[in-house]
Amino acid sequence: MSTSDVASMRSLSEISEEETVRLSIDLVAAARRNLGFLRLVTESQWFQERPNILESIRRYDQLWMPLISDLSNGSNPPMILPPLDIEWVWYCHTLYPVSYRQYCESRFSKLIGKAAIFNEENEEYALNRCKGIWVQRYPTEPFENESDGSNLQNPVSTVHEELLKEVSKQRLYLCTKFSEPYYSEIVYLIAARQRYKGFLYMMHKFADSCSVLVPTSDILLMWITHQSYPTAYTLDTKGLEEEMRKVVGGWENVKEEDVENTNKLWERIFDQPYEKAGGLAIGKAVDLKPPIYWEVTDTDVNVKYSSMLPRFLLEVSWILCFHALQFPT
Repeated sequence: MSTSDVASMRSLSEISEEETVRLSIDLVAAARRNLGFLRLVTESQWFQERPNILESIRRYDQLWMPLISDLSNGSNPPMILPPLDIEWVWYCHTLYPVSYRQYCESRFSKLIGKAAIFNEENEEYALNRCKGIWVQRYPTEPFENESDGSNLQNPVSTVHEELLKEVSKQRLYLCTKFSEPYYSEIVYLIAARQRYKGFLYMMHKFADSCSVLVPTSDILLMWITHQSYPTAYTLDTKGLEEEMRKVVGGWENVKEEDVENTNKLWERIFDQPYEKAGGLAIGKAVDLKPPIYWEVTDTDVNVKYSSMLPRFLLEVSWILCFHALQFPT
């Protein structure tokens, strides 16, 4: 290791906000919410049928996006959420930031953002509010997707065909990639956010050292979560557009050489392993079953049961003293 390499080493905790991307969204809460959302999509058999997906794409393109565009004021998205089928198409579309931005600017002359809504109470309010607005604006269009395949457009437009490919691809990948319960653990997500910030720092400062950067699964989770809030992502990564093109998506082919180069660059900068348990480089197949049944819930009890707030962790230490018994000789 050269002297310059030693001098450039940084601890992840040493990276200041000024040196890396300043995140304008709570990625821990957002990622936890997204994991729950992906589980809903996974559990729904409805998303496996092509006619149903095409109807969702029609509703997204022709109904939802014009609606949210009219309600958006500046960079602050309205506090509403669409039905699950539309939100899934929207989510997949945002994972292609360049394509999504071009779509928004060509149709609405602005980038359409998504409100940061992370708890069940606010989600329920946002969904009900959206339903009220929807019924007034589209009285002949059901709020929920009631497709039976008979109203399928033929032929399918180019935009809808592209969205269909994106949605189908993401369902096959994302809905299985992040299915393990440990992904939702707060400690895991906090560490993942810090590593994601380190990844952005590495990309910003040392991107010339690699032609391709391969994220680990925990960094990928933070990255796609960040992308799913388009206005925040665009604001936070301004000036990094070219560097971002070097990052491999989880659904793309990954070369072992690129994984190795990313590993070496990370270890040179931070002097710690890039890959870790629960954070292997994407493209590596891992088929490990949990040793015990681990029931998982996405509900934060601190939010659901507000009467429990505030709660504190009390650590108690017990000191046991043993005295040797003495017997008369």
